[in-house]
Amino acid sequence: MNKVSNYASLVKFSHTIFAMPFALLAFVYALVSTATPFDWLLLVKVLVCMVSARNAAMGFNRWLDRDIDAANPRTAGRDIPAGRISPRAAMIFVVVNCVIFVLGAWWINTLALALSPVALVVLLGYSCTKRFTSLSHLVLGLALGIAPVGAYIAVTGSFAAMPCLLALAVMTWTAGFDILYSMQDVAFDRSHALHSVPARFTLVQSTLISLALHAVALVAVIGIGAGYGFGWWYWIGTALFTVILVVQHILYRPSHIDRIGATFGLVNGLASVTYALLAIIDLLVR
Repeated sequence: MNKVSNYASLVKFSHTIFAMPFALLAFVYALVSTATPFDWLLLVKVLVCMVSARNAAMGFNRWLDRDIDAANPRTAGRDIPAGRISPRAAMIFVVVNCVIFVLGAWWINTLALALSPVALVVLLGYSCTKRFTSLSHLVLGLALGIAPVGAYIAVTGSFAAMPCLLALAVMTWTAGFDILYSMQDVAFDRSHALHSVPARFTLVQSTLISLALHAVALVAVIGIGAGYGFGWWYWIGTALFTVILVVQHILYRPSHIDRIGATFGLVNGLASVTYALLAIIDLLVR
């Protein structure tokens, strides 16, 4: 049981809540918009792909960053630097989850299988980006943003505009909150030549960039509601999502970076669950 707990800690399994609700929203939208009967097995396939993809991405991130994490006092207690999981075991975990993801995509449909290597390049490639670009936050956002597109493809075997707009919302929302999260490590990143928005700009400027990205996310969310005939349940979810983003920027101002660690995951998890749950209710009560 300790080993399972260690691997769950390695990949921050609780943070699956960031992208999962958006993927489920796209899944339900695909069913409703195409009048496809609900299929429990298909939902299981989507969940297997989502969990294995995220496990692979986070496991690879922890493996690749193990020396950086060991040098950073904030992250030195993570599982690989602390010796709870060996680098070799972590890499085996990554490879196994990559295989599960590709097999799961093959289990779903031909398009999902064809796109699975592309998804893995994005998911694994994110971990390298902070070594050479401050746009790493957007790459992380893209890695999470492909989840709703993948869920829609699982149902329909095709692309559509709505899940792509949802992907834009997820990408910019994620990049915005990742910039805030990175403010904790600004001094470390600068001293170790690591790239991030806070390392490149001042904390105030970084906060403004985060706000701009969150504004784009809100525009995308509003565009989905207006363009696809959603009702009042959706708009309540959008309003709550907006309020939570505003509260986040009040809580995590440059003068209060110390607040980030304790409540950050809870606040952003609440944002995704609230919005997606009410949007799904809206779809189901039409």
